[in-house]
Amino acid sequence: MTRPAVLTRPRDPRTEPLRRSRRRGTALKLTAFALVFLLAAALAVIAEAGGRGNRPARQVELSRALPFDIESLDGTGNNEAEPDWGAAGQPYQRLAPAAYADGIGAMQEGPDPRYVSNRVFADDHVNLFSERGLSQWNWAWGQFVVHNIALRQTSAHDDPAAEAVTVPFDNADPLEEFTNDAETLPFLRSVPAEGTGVDSPREQVDLLPSYLGGFELYGGTEDRLEWLRDGEVNGDLADNAATFMLDGGYLPTADLRGDAAAAPYMDASGRLMADPAAAMVTGDIRANQSPSLLALSTLFAREHNRIVAELPRRLTDEARFEIARRVVVAEIQRITYEEFLPALGVELPDYEGYDPDTHVQVSNEFATVAFRAHSMIHGDFLVDVADGYYTDEELEALEAAGLEVEAGEDGVEAEAPAGLMFFNPDLFRDVGLEAFVHGMSVQTEYNNDEMVDNQLRSVLNQVPVGDATDCLDSSECFTMVTDLPALDLVRARDHGLPGYNALREAFGLEPAASFTDITGEDTEALPEGLTIDSPEIMAFTAFSDVDGNPVTEEEARGDGTAITAERASTVAARLAALYGDTDSLDAITGMMAEPHLPGSEFGELQQAMWAAEFTMLRDGDRFFYRADDALDYIADRYDVEPVATLAELITGNTGIGAGDLQENVFFAEETAPLPAAARDTEDPPARGCHHRQAAATTQDRCPGRRFREPER
Repeated sequence: MTRPAVLTRPRDPRTEPLRRSRRRGTALKLTAFALVFLLAAALAVIAEAGGRGNRPARQVELSRALPFDIESLDGTGNNEAEPDWGAAGQPYQRLAPAAYADGIGAMQEGPDPRYVSNRVFADDHVNLFSERGLSQWNWAWGQFVVHNIALRQTSAHDDPAAEAVTVPFDNADPLEEFTNDAETLPFLRSVPAEGTGVDSPREQVDLLPSYLGGFELYGGTEDRLEWLRDGEVNGDLADNAATFMLDGGYLPTADLRGDAAAAPYMDASGRLMADPAAAMVTGDIRANQSPSLLALSTLFAREHNRIVAELPRRLTDEARFEIARRVVVAEIQRITYEEFLPALGVELPDYEGYDPDTHVQVSNEFATVAFRAHSMIHGDFLVDVADGYYTDEELEALEAAGLEVEAGEDGVEAEAPAGLMFFNPDLFRDVGLEAFVHGMSVQTEYNNDEMVDNQLRSVLNQVPVGDATDCLDSSECFTMVTDLPALDLVRARDHGLPGYNALREAFGLEPAASFTDITGEDTEALPEGLTIDSPEIMAFTAFSDVDGNPVTEEEARGDGTAITAERASTVAARLAALYGDTDSLDAITGMMAEPHLPGSEFGELQQAMWAAEFTMLRDGDRFFYRADDALDYIADRYDVEPVATLAELITGNTGIGAGDLQENVFFAEETAPLPAAARDTEDPPARGCHHRQAAATTQDRCPGRRFREPER
């Protein structure tokens, strides 16, 4: 693992006469006082150079160490003339007029979402992959970004004011594969923004700042940040260290400081509900949703601490913290705009600098429709490591936890169902950060199309019943259903978003006159003798790879090379039977059914929405990395610059070497199994130690499994 470079500070001038005297060979008899003086001066030089030891008597405060405005945690004041623009707690902005049934807040009618899901989104266990070879990091980074800028305000399920909506689930549907004992999909309407929904159209509140400012890591309040940083929790950030509190190189669990109830709130669902104290804690309350969120938050927490270690000790802890934060935020922005968006094929107009007239506020259309790219998410996570990476006992434990483990001469391959890894921070740590991020880099994500894996479409956050095994997405293992794309349809209606054609017009696109105009197919008629309720309409008839060569059904149901498939009925025919006319089509359904533009993972509408949103987020951010003079100052004065790529972030903060990973991890590449040396540890901790521990000090925490915590 590449260790952080240590800045060399100038030698203390008080020691130079002694050095010159020795070089001249002059015999100098030092008194005891002189020896003590020399030792003290040498220790001061070492402390200043290495960043350790006692702090210098006179430290450089933040205002002198970084003489620039400091970005607020909640986005307030980013725009100096309009300080509330983009701040947390503001209503989403609308780019198209609200479309409520009564013009105020009543939800539009439409076909039942699960009924639509079974006829459009169902993949029948077929896997179609990105035709441009994108890796799993694309959907994962997208989730990371949206968790930095968008979180709608909701009610608790037991809140008397909560507005529950009945979303029907028909167990007798002839196209239904699963059984749902609840016979409904749970759904609560978003809380209306104050002063809306009575005499004016209902609006929804974004609880996060709209700027890419590292919310996932730093959070939006000082109370939360104080708990996350090393040091006491006493209401005073001034006595906290510059570093994040880590547990053996991993994010802290809720019980790490002793009292899990006093830790910042973290969402818990699925398996985590049985032990919420095991939740990993970071800036975003939803981080435990997926292992990729935990992985990226862990990487950036390590990166923050690595940067702190490179800064001179003469700076106060607050100065070093804010300098490191400035660089980390720039890294998030840089990777987003220079790697992530180009990988997806999203092109933006040239950047002309900060524009204070650009109203930054995440749009309702983007957060509720455009960003819902759930079809990209692979149904399992891959582990591909060399022999000896895990001990036999560890492999047995992973297999017992639900992973499919296959050991061979070349190493070990394991697959973890997505549903098993969601809300399962213990399993994420047991798999290990290095093995996880390596797998994300070599595994191709699913195609961004209308089909969604059953891990999200049916069994999201569900726990198998009884002693059920082999439960990747088997209908025999589950008695409850959560359908994410179906709930996306409901949410868009809840937020009063217009239909597909109206949204196209809002973004300057021509409305579609027919369903074949949307999908590019040649017919919108169902096969003769079949209806929209005939199971035969969903049967697959052919599969092809990226070159148009045929792929067998067996390959298409595994991790093969299929990127397109044909069914007995066209998507256009099923949409026509469900919606009747294109003006009635839900925006998200139509968006997902569009063919991709050349060189892009998106169709016409989704591409236009992404380009508009990320242009707005860039141009209206006063602290955007390409306009931030503070970054040049930090580079010149402290020799610290933002990393340029996600691969650099990974290799700089894990045991993974540059030779073990491709340069651009947003495009999947087959590499050799991850070598055992990438674990970067000799003594793994006791299993389960990290989430049972009640100690708060670095010395007492569990040893790092794959990352040695830096000295402070």
